[in-house]
Amino acid sequence: MSVISELIRTESDGTISFGDYSLKAKAKLDNFENAGDLYKVKTFAEITKLERNGMFVYESVPGTSVCNFKATESDVSFQVEAPEDVQITLELEAGTEYDITIDGTDAGTMKTNLGGKLSLSVEMDGSKPVLVQVIRK
Repeated sequence: MSVISELIRTESDGTISFGDYSLKAKAKLDNFENAGDLYKVKTFAEITKLERNGMFVYESVPGTSVCNFKATESDVSFQVEAPEDVQITLELEAGTEYDITIDGTDAGTMKTNLGGKLSLSVEMDGSKPVLVQVIRK
C-alpha cells in the first residue's frame, strides 16, 4: 500500500481509500460521492481528516493513508499506513463500548465519550499497513 495520489477513491468492493501523508502542504478534495454519501478529505504530512455529509468521521495525527475504509452501524474497519506511530480519532455512537483489534491483536474495549469520539493509538513500523477493526459490543 502507498499514498492515495487522488486523495480519495472508491475501491472495487465499495470501500473507500483516502489520504496522502507524503504531502508537504495541505490538500483537500470535496464532494466525492460514494454510495449516496458526499465525502470531504483533507490530508498532508501532519493530519488526515475525513468527513461524510458534513460530519466528522476520521482524523489522524500525523497524516496517514487509509485503505478499504468501511463503516457500518456496528463496526468500522480499515488499513492504515504511516511512517510513524499515529493517533486516530473516530466518530461513533456516543456512550457506547467497542472492541478494538489492531493488526489481529486484541487492544481491549473502549467507550466513546458523550460526543461519540473514540481515540486510539496505532504503532507503525513503516514497512506495512496495519488493520484496525472497531466493533460495537
